[in-house]
Amino acid sequence: MAHIEPVMQQNFLEYASYVILDRAIPDLRDGCKPVQRRILNTLHEIDDGKFHKVANVIGETMKLHPHGDASIGEALVVLAAKDYFIEKQGNFGNVLTGHKAAAARYIECRLTPLARETLFNKALTDYVPSYDGRKQEPVFLPAKLPVILMLGTEGIAVGMATRILPHNLKELWEAQIRILKGWKFQILPDFPHGGLMDASDYDDGRGKVKVRARMKASGPKRILIQEVPYSTTTESLIASVEAAARAGKVKIASINDFTAESVEIEVILPRGASAAGVMPQLYAYTDCEVTLHSSIVVIRDGRPCEMTVSEVLRTATERLQDQVRRELEHELGRLQDRLHWLTLEQIFIENRVYKRIEEARTERQIRLEVKKGMAENEVLFIRPMVEEDIDRLLRIRIRRISRYDIQKNRKDIDDGGRDIRKVKTKLEHLTRTTIAYLKALLKEYGDAYPRRTEITAMDTVDKKAVAIANLRVSYDPDTGFFGTEVKGKMHNLVVSEYDRILAVTRDGTYRIMAPPEKVLLPDKVLHLGLFDEDRGAAFTLVYRDQDKFLYGKKIRIQKYVRDREYRLIKARGGKLVYLTAEKNPGLLFMGYVPAPRQRIKEGKYDLGRLGFTAPSARGTRLAPKPVNKVKIVRRSKGKPDPGASRSPGV
Repeated sequence: MAHIEPVMQQNFLEYASYVILDRAIPDLRDGCKPVQRRILNTLHEIDDGKFHKVANVIGETMKLHPHGDASIGEALVVLAAKDYFIEKQGNFGNVLTGHKAAAARYIECRLTPLARETLFNKALTDYVPSYDGRKQEPVFLPAKLPVILMLGTEGIAVGMATRILPHNLKELWEAQIRILKGWKFQILPDFPHGGLMDASDYDDGRGKVKVRARMKASGPKRILIQEVPYSTTTESLIASVEAAARAGKVKIASINDFTAESVEIEVILPRGASAAGVMPQLYAYTDCEVTLHSSIVVIRDGRPCEMTVSEVLRTATERLQDQVRRELEHELGRLQDRLHWLTLEQIFIENRVYKRIEEARTERQIRLEVKKGMAENEVLFIRPMVEEDIDRLLRIRIRRISRYDIQKNRKDIDDGGRDIRKVKTKLEHLTRTTIAYLKALLKEYGDAYPRRTEITAMDTVDKKAVAIANLRVSYDPDTGFFGTEVKGKMHNLVVSEYDRILAVTRDGTYRIMAPPEKVLLPDKVLHLGLFDEDRGAAFTLVYRDQDKFLYGKKIRIQKYVRDREYRLIKARGGKLVYLTAEKNPGLLFMGYVPAPRQRIKEGKYDLGRLGFTAPSARGTRLAPKPVNKVKIVRRSKGKPDPGASRSPGV
């Protein structure tokens, strides 16, 4: 076993690194996971403007991706559902209803114009061999978009996970312009499902957002759901509503799904229910409201890194500016090469340098004559002439020389010089050039990506306030059981799942509990009722200890731990004689235990004189002698106290 441990440790580290870097976590540079990058690169390589069978795309991508066709197909469908880079034809499923795409052999796709314009530039792409060495694949795409924030993504790796919420592309472009101008900006998620969103706790991508379905009352007994929250579907939302209805948390008569191109779920309400009352219950107990947490973990400089939305967008803007610079430099080099050649060709033909090679007898003499002839006009060169330039000049055909158009050549040289000056000006004002590029993208594509999710402030739905009192709890004095599964005739209460019940028994113990299915109370119940968590519960009580001395106290129960048993009587073997929640507890008459030569046989005590004390305190001793009998006399007329109890001696 000793020699296996280091092997396992090394293999696990390699596996963990592989999953993090090459499977689950997106790269900050182009915002893609490896499978997404390989799909887009394959579509670019086979792009001819026509649609391709998805099955063919999967087959081509498998030459780069070593994990089989299933993962490629699923990733392609998900990427196509974003509607940014892949144009669809056929049944690609429905993110609103949860329906899956048709088989890969029946559906087709191709790159969108946005993808062609912003994701690829072969001259500026670094390539590495594929997993089997037969092909080349890009290390990352030279993307000029903040892809990682556009698409949103989820991934679970070894020891870490990422969840990046999607954002609106138009707003991302506008924010990038503000970054380049040095202005403040804020960016919030936007979901393809639409709906309503409260992003007050988003915390720049380190927090959470609350998303709700868009619904409206369509008549007194009808609710229409028109948009569902992100991460849900119409099927999952309907299932959650039906589950809540079965549990008695939401009152509905029926629910119907008429979703086609857009969401349309109809909720019919029963008699006695209103749309205004049911809609908060739908938000509280169903998937009509969900909370989405954001945790942005990306691969940066070859290692996982946690970032904020602002940091990601600033980095993407820096990369965009660098990409624009590299493209301009590449274009400048191309223009300079062309102008250099046009100038050499002009000198070679107009100055008849080619005539000098007629008398040369060797290759060396020919090249030497060309060098001498061209050197006479070296001042016109764009850059120094090299051997490759001489080879190219010597390959000019006689027909080309005889048909040479001097005016056209000079015009091409002038145009080339003008183009070079334009590119140099753009490079000198790179920030302005980048802003102009973003504005051009906004003008071309901005209208295609309007915000779908409405940003609003939401009041938190108090589940306790909207809960339906649908649980009946009872107490059986014969068995001592209490709960929803007990069929008793005493203390029948109708409560909700969020109510709390206070039970006080004769042995001086009390507990506060949620509505139980079935629980055994240890002694005869003196009080059983709802507990007000805001105001607490106040009682006046009288108890007798094992020596029959009588004590009284007034208490208020407020703080508690649910289902924990508390004691009102410190003395062992004590019993409660009297318990009431009324403000006027009455007058207590006591009969003392008979004793030899006893002259005083009874006494009385006004329980209204008692002051508040802690529930666990001993209380006030009410008589100097042991008490045998007690009697309570009320000062005011009225109904008997339902919480009062007398001992057998009364």
